[in-house]
Amino acid sequence: MSSPKPLARAMTLVQHPRDEDADDEQFKPLEWGLIRRLFTYTAPIKSKVIILVIMTIVRSAQLPALGWLMAVIIKGPITGRDFAGLAWGVAAYGVLALTTDGLFHFRQRFALEIGETVVNGLRAEIFTKMLRQPMSFFHRIKLGRIIGRVTSDVEAVRTGIQDVLFVSVIQFGSMIFSAIVMAWSDWVLFLVVLALAPVLWLISRHFRSRLSQYSRASQESFSRVTATLAESVNGIRVTQGFVRQETNAGLFRSLLADHARYNIALARTSAILTPLLELNSQFFVAILLLVGGGRVFHGDMSMGSLITFFLLANQFFAPIAIIGNQYNQALIAMAGAERVFRLIDVVPDWVDEPAALDLPDPRTVNPASGRGARVELRGVTFGYDPLRAVLHDVSFVAKPGQTIALVGHTGSGKSSIINLVAKFYLATGGQVLVDDRDMRTLTGQSLHRQMGMVQQQNVLFSGTVMENIRLSRPEATDQEVRAAAASLACLDLLEALPLGLQTEVGEKGAGLSVGQRQLICFTRALLADPRILLLDEATSSIDALTEARLQQALQKLLVGRTSLVVAHRLSTIRHADVVLVLDQGRIIERGSHHELLLRRGHYAALYRQFVQVDDQG
Repeated sequence: MSSPKPLARAMTLVQHPRDEDADDEQFKPLEWGLIRRLFTYTAPIKSKVIILVIMTIVRSAQLPALGWLMAVIIKGPITGRDFAGLAWGVAAYGVLALTTDGLFHFRQRFALEIGETVVNGLRAEIFTKMLRQPMSFFHRIKLGRIIGRVTSDVEAVRTGIQDVLFVSVIQFGSMIFSAIVMAWSDWVLFLVVLALAPVLWLISRHFRSRLSQYSRASQESFSRVTATLAESVNGIRVTQGFVRQETNAGLFRSLLADHARYNIALARTSAILTPLLELNSQFFVAILLLVGGGRVFHGDMSMGSLITFFLLANQFFAPIAIIGNQYNQALIAMAGAERVFRLIDVVPDWVDEPAALDLPDPRTVNPASGRGARVELRGVTFGYDPLRAVLHDVSFVAKPGQTIALVGHTGSGKSSIINLVAKFYLATGGQVLVDDRDMRTLTGQSLHRQMGMVQQQNVLFSGTVMENIRLSRPEATDQEVRAAAASLACLDLLEALPLGLQTEVGEKGAGLSVGQRQLICFTRALLADPRILLLDEATSSIDALTEARLQQALQKLLVGRTSLVVAHRLSTIRHADVVLVLDQGRIIERGSHHELLLRRGHYAALYRQFVQVDDQG
């Protein structure tokens, strides 16, 4: 038998804080790396991105061109009373205006398509990455935070791409083209404009850090609101059962108040910045009127050049207020992108090692071979928190076809053993072996394909009863599904539903009783014809009458399979080949049901408690 392999070779361990978003790094408002990475999601429509960039550059030149053409018409045909020239000039202006507006239509349409492509790519990648994370990730990250990333943060990114980015590029482009024409018209007056530019830069810099701080706080507070909402909906029974409606509503209102306070602070800061930029642009126009008028008086500048300069100056200063508004949206988009990529980039606590092999299924070679697999825990130590172990030096062997019952008080480590055998977690120390192969050297998918699992908390998805059963074997026929239910002696119960196996289960199975949901989970697990069957208090939600029908079928189906059962009912314990008694993460007794009763030890005391519970039931 192979010797234990170093843990470092088998997987990559990554230490994470308890909450991935508890300690954010300092926010970087406008980071080119984030923008460049966002545009990698536009690869499927790369040609449209190139076309959009060209259209954006052309449109940024068209806007000042309209002002320049207007000035030419005023200086030329209008001043010279040339009616034919005026007609030609107006026609040219009309053509330019039509092409400018037409380009705006296509620019906006392409921008919307690019934004949608990026959003779909981000959401698909988030979902894919979440499905590949181990169970420890979902214990550490709140559901509301994941939902917030997929919804509000991704929508902020959409706004940044569709509106902020291309609108800002056009506005900056208009300023650049206007500046070129102004410098060509009168470079002295243009130097005055350049001298005023640092004032705008200082104002923007002053407000930038405050806008960054408030936008980040707003996004984080909204994530807390989303997380609390998700928890409240999932725990509505507890909330109502303990009359916590008013208390929880008060907590939720306080979170909403925090979120509103950050949004109001953000809006107030933006409301100061935008008018201030506009006021400064009007102030700059007044200075240009004074300087330009003086140059015309002294004959250093013609009236036509002054008209051209001011028409273009309007194209130069008008974008300043628009860019000020877009800047706030850009900060929110960057905050959203940063948070989305942080979630996407979370490194799993462990992954299958590159050299991992699929677990062979002997039934594919010899259909007559036994169904069961050999499962062994050898000196296993494990803790959900690496610093606090919940299992200590646990060792046992489940031979092919054996049923191992795990009993013990709550917190003794029963479900932790199930989680390790299912490879939802990896042991901190020791080895978990399947068919004499270290689980770390086996791919998780191949293991799960030969495994069936039913938990105390049954999980159903929206759809019909038939679709939920078929999840374990999508290729299974209706007849095979019915045969699996019949073998569990529950087909008549499922067919008694309003639409039989085509009955919609509702969200989380809300349309069914607890017992019906559990029977569906049993049928789903057994439809997969597993070699290893894991039952984590699987019959605890089934009433005594239903369990009586189920137990006889279960005993037949467990034959030949390797089964680990967290025992809740006496019937399961009595028929187990081996009973493992756990206490505080250690196996303190092991043997058959009758052997342990004769010892009159810990198991015998537990058994008496089970008898009392069953008698009361």
